[in-house]
Amino acid sequence: MSTSSPHTDPRAFLRALYDAAVARALPAHNTAAFLPAPPDPRRGRTLVLGAGKAGGAMAAAVDALWPSDAPLSGLVVTRYEHVPPAYRERPGRIEVVEAAHPVPDDAGRQAARRIAELARGMTADDLVLCLISGGGSALLAMPAEGVSFEDKQGVNKALLRSGAAIDEMNCVRKHLSAIKGGRLAALCAPARVVTLLISDVPGDAPEVIASGPTVPDPTTCADALRILARYGIEIPAAARAGLESGAFETPKPGDACFAGNVVHMIATPQQSLEAAAAVARAAGLATHILSDEIEGESHVVGRVHAALARAVARRAEPFAKPCVILSGGETTVTVKAKGGRGGRATEFLLGCAIALQGEPGVWVLAADTDGIDGVEDNAGAIVGPDTLARAATIGLKAQDFLDRNDAYSFFARLSDLVVPGPTFTNVNDFSALLVL
Repeated sequence: MSTSSPHTDPRAFLRALYDAAVARALPAHNTAAFLPAPPDPRRGRTLVLGAGKAGGAMAAAVDALWPSDAPLSGLVVTRYEHVPPAYRERPGRIEVVEAAHPVPDDAGRQAARRIAELARGMTADDLVLCLISGGGSALLAMPAEGVSFEDKQGVNKALLRSGAAIDEMNCVRKHLSAIKGGRLAALCAPARVVTLLISDVPGDAPEVIASGPTVPDPTTCADALRILARYGIEIPAAARAGLESGAFETPKPGDACFAGNVVHMIATPQQSLEAAAAVARAAGLATHILSDEIEGESHVVGRVHAALARAVARRAEPFAKPCVILSGGETTVTVKAKGGRGGRATEFLLGCAIALQGEPGVWVLAADTDGIDGVEDNAGAIVGPDTLARAATIGLKAQDFLDRNDAYSFFARLSDLVVPGPTFTNVNDFSALLVL
């Protein structure tokens, strides 16, 4: 792999690290080793169901790898514009439909309904392949009985604005769902269910990824109520009644509906960080992976990363320079202003740039590995020693943009956005600090 020199072209070098992280998580590279043998076609069939931002690419990988003489059918829902072009032009045996993310739309509701219908009526001789990746919580939108779709959308929007961590959001989502939190596995029973997961959550917890539609849920309705209270989120009466009565409880570990089911983690954030680290080390740089489980308010986490970079740049502590420092995870943005544009990655970078104050020799890339930061057309952006100075020359004050949650606009004005388009995978946030 040819990589630009970090010393002569830091921006291109950081982009190469991001590209390596994304490539490591592509379903085409990671699926073959985890596919089970097809069932005897005289007795059983294979049904593929799935949801997530990587859903289209996962379906394409399974379709390409599955024996041509073995029956295969199914339905997977992914985000708009997230079907790989080759599969869009020449669809295979697995139908892929598109829907909205992060707020569900009617296409997601219809897809979830169809998936639930397909799951019913399976036998013990059948095999269900479930392809699950981040984003599935919004894409697989099937409200619990008595909860309207509009109510589900409203709760989802409130969670997104609240600053709640992903495991907290998904705890609420799964308890207000008729298909997540293990309920899809219950619908598939008694068929054997094999779940292939691409992790986009800190800790790679299967029950958190896409709100765990095929795995046991250790959280409770009481947990969901505590989370809603913690963030001051009001919910409709029907939703509250279902949670308070326990009517919306999810299948727990040990439930018979999970008997014989198998879960495989086919791509993780840590694997992608290690792939980026290999590229950096091949370029002759000492490389350190902080963690793949970074959480917290995005701009605050950015300031913490800036403090580390300054310590390395000024005192060669705790790492000697030149070096690369990598991290991943899922930070959050508490939206305090209306009308701003941006996502976790760019808000992280605004906080980082403000704290760095043009520190010489420090470059930072932060981007989401799905290619989309929030709901914008970029994955993230790049900060360099000249970022604040260039902003000042055209009258931009970074703190003003941060105050109104408008990080996208700040970096767009500087032409510093990273815009790869949809990547067809999703292993969460990626950040790389380069200290020269």
